[in-house]
Amino acid sequence: MKEILIAYQGEMALKGLNRNVFENKLMQTMRRRLKPLGSFRVYNAQSTMYAEPLDDGADMDAAFLAVSRIFGIAALSRAAVVEKDFGAICETARTYLADRLTAARTFKVAAKRSDKSFSMNSMEIAAQLGGYLLEHYPHLRVDVKHPELTVMVEVRDFGAYVHGGKQPGAGGLPVGSSGKAAVMLSGGIDSPVAAYMMAKRGLALMGVHFASPPYTSERAKMKVITLSEKVEAYCGPHLLCVVPFTDVQLHIRDNAPTELFTLLLRRSMMRITETLGRQYGCDAIVTGESLAQVASQTTQAIGCTDLATQLPVLRPLIGMDKNEIVEIARRIDTFETSILPYEDCCTIFTPAHPKTRPHIQEILAAEAGMDLAPLEEAAVQAVEKIRIQQG
Repeated sequence: MKEILIAYQGEMALKGLNRNVFENKLMQTMRRRLKPLGSFRVYNAQSTMYAEPLDDGADMDAAFLAVSRIFGIAALSRAAVVEKDFGAICETARTYLADRLTAARTFKVAAKRSDKSFSMNSMEIAAQLGGYLLEHYPHLRVDVKHPELTVMVEVRDFGAYVHGGKQPGAGGLPVGSSGKAAVMLSGGIDSPVAAYMMAKRGLALMGVHFASPPYTSERAKMKVITLSEKVEAYCGPHLLCVVPFTDVQLHIRDNAPTELFTLLLRRSMMRITETLGRQYGCDAIVTGESLAQVASQTTQAIGCTDLATQLPVLRPLIGMDKNEIVEIARRIDTFETSILPYEDCCTIFTPAHPKTRPHIQEILAAEAGMDLAPLEEAAVQAVEKIRIQQG
């Protein structure tokens, strides 16, 4: 019995004349994700994406999981392909879904007939197939509102497809359809979640991580690489830039008011991230900041930080509390890595009493008393570039 993956569009279906741009991005991503799992033909018809295995060696379980993580897909199904003949549809439903029909207590049949040349309409298909299945599985009863199993039949242009209902997809928009941004990855809980959320809105990403050896260790860097690999399952292959930040950090520590240290640090990070981002075609910067979570994330501090860059700064977590962020981190499998006890550069030299209501004039005055530009330029030149790509 031949199987196929069917992926259904969500908000992409609302796009206008440029919808084909979104659909092409989605098909490119599907082909890349499925390539290590076997030979698949990926194509689009009637606002639906199909992934058809071309040989018996395709790993359909892994393929289903891979496609379920692709942004731009609202729902997906693993279906049996059958000729457009009602008798064949009935037999396929009975055998293909046998285990699930046996285990269920209630069911319903839903049908969709896109091919209007098929002799039966959707209601007739559902009613007659329901009766057929009740004959073969007499323990079942019909529940059209809350069934344990929905038997779905789709009669489309290229064939009929039988499956046990749609499963939720990742939603959002295809990665790359909304441009590209540089995400600042600290190694904590928040920034991988921010990356995931902006990739869901169609942004391609590059990562920027600031390391301060010997104050931060090689293990801390490896932790960020691991987080980048986990996020790659959703945002796709990307570049991770590891910035050697020790000289900048020490210069700020030794030449600026202690209470302004964190803000001056953040502004320097923003300038470096903007420089790197522009080198690789980024249109924005993404951070994992949440309002009032720490001293540098008050409205006044955020305002001073944003003035260090001309790129828009996107903060998808700004209105979320920690429990909400942790819930997403657990779902995307970054939480356990994020809480590994390896230091990051934002936690060293942290002042005991950072200023929470700064004024931009005092920030600019402090920067005027330092010569950070050569140190930031040297950090950019010394960046370690790591390609994150699974498979």
